[in-house]
Amino acid sequence: MKTLSPLFLFLLLISANSFLPPPPSASAAYHDYADALAKSILFFEGQRSGYLPPDQRLPWRANSGLSDGWTYNADLTGGYYDAGDNVKFGFPLAFTTTMLAWSIIEFADVMPPAELRNSLVAVRWSSDYLLKSVSQLPNRIFVQVGDPNADHNCWERPEDMDTPRTVYAVDAPNPASDVAGETAAALAASSMAFRSSDPGYAETLLRNAAKAFEYADTHRGAYKGACPFYCDFDGYQDELLWGAAWLRRASSDDTYLNYLQENGKTLGAEDNINEFGWDNKHAGLNVLVSKEVLESSMVTLQSYKASADSFMCTLIPQSSSSHIDYTPGGLIYRPGGSNLQHATTISFLLLAYANYLERTSQSVNCGNLDVSPYALRSQAKRQVDYILGDNPKGLSYMVGYSDNYPQRIHHRGSSLPSVKDHPAAIACKEGSVYFNSTGPNPNVLTGAIVGGPSEDDEYPDDRADFKKSEPTTYINAPFVGVLAYFAANPDFS
Repeated sequence: MKTLSPLFLFLLLISANSFLPPPPSASAAYHDYADALAKSILFFEGQRSGYLPPDQRLPWRANSGLSDGWTYNADLTGGYYDAGDNVKFGFPLAFTTTMLAWSIIEFADVMPPAELRNSLVAVRWSSDYLLKSVSQLPNRIFVQVGDPNADHNCWERPEDMDTPRTVYAVDAPNPASDVAGETAAALAASSMAFRSSDPGYAETLLRNAAKAFEYADTHRGAYKGACPFYCDFDGYQDELLWGAAWLRRASSDDTYLNYLQENGKTLGAEDNINEFGWDNKHAGLNVLVSKEVLESSMVTLQSYKASADSFMCTLIPQSSSSHIDYTPGGLIYRPGGSNLQHATTISFLLLAYANYLERTSQSVNCGNLDVSPYALRSQAKRQVDYILGDNPKGLSYMVGYSDNYPQRIHHRGSSLPSVKDHPAAIACKEGSVYFNSTGPNPNVLTGAIVGGPSEDDEYPDDRADFKKSEPTTYINAPFVGVLAYFAANPDFS
């Protein structure tokens, strides 16, 4: 028998490990991805604002924010509180909606029917609100409800809110390209999610997406009113391209194709920014547009695919262009807090791009190596398993999943007794005793994914350490699609 050369064995070993960093010290465990998927969607019911429906599944929540919009004689009830506070920030809320819808668009065919339905319900709770936010276009867009400074000075349940429910609106010709561009993307993506089940609603979403994009493009500039909480730190240009890309995909309208072709370079499409989240859309934009390049041979958009390939190569430690940092346990890490938002969004892009590549029998050339769709999926799986408990602490960072998960999350509704158990109002500062308690939260926010551990894999489970212990909608939203893939492919390895 012919002996295998040491070089071949080395390359085989690298392939088998899919270019991943060393495994964590904790032994790998079986994960019920279908259960995690169901919980990741359920989380959004804990973030609901407005009138809650009879089938609300987290019973410790109740109606809240019922007068939102009254100062403008507008109905701005509904939508989601973005994190552990009681403010509705339009920018991250719209991104959350886009990613929930993209999760359905990309992975609906492998979702269990019940979870597909629940995912659509989660999208619609947000898309209904976004339709209200653009109801006074072309001259006005609503971008936020709730005074964040007053809200963050209190620790109270959403049901008890007595802080100002200030409505923040942007009137033409004042700019809001970031929020309006993301809202356009959210409405366009949502229209695709609903196209088969509710075509009339899908058409309404798409029509309003075009209006939101028109405002974003006509009145260029960033909205500054959410600073310092959700400022557009990287500039509004990526949201213009992102909105156009989703409108192109949802409508097949060549107007948006021309926009991507003509404005890509001037709006920074070729910038190799290795990030994807509520503030920075570059990597997601490039992956999204690459679908048309790969599957429809749209060579005029080739620069977007080149940038997507470059981004994928930065995620592979053995690549000569690797720029990503990992914790010792193998988690993608970027400084700044709420780190798991990077792990979930990047995992989503890895899986989406793997799908596009596999359908066209392609791989990513990273100079010194070729990276297959399988390798990209393996990279995503490592992040998923880390979040669910395969990490040095053996801790699930999803609340309610497994027997070991964060007990003291930075979340007002979860940490205060529910109105059913404590009907009397808990005023602004009266909630401090619950915030400062070392006991576990009385209400389990099932499915919530917290900000996550530090660069050394440590997690203190401290309510006051909000950068690590606060869950957000935009951490969960991409994870819905990621978990849907692995729930359908539980034996992937």
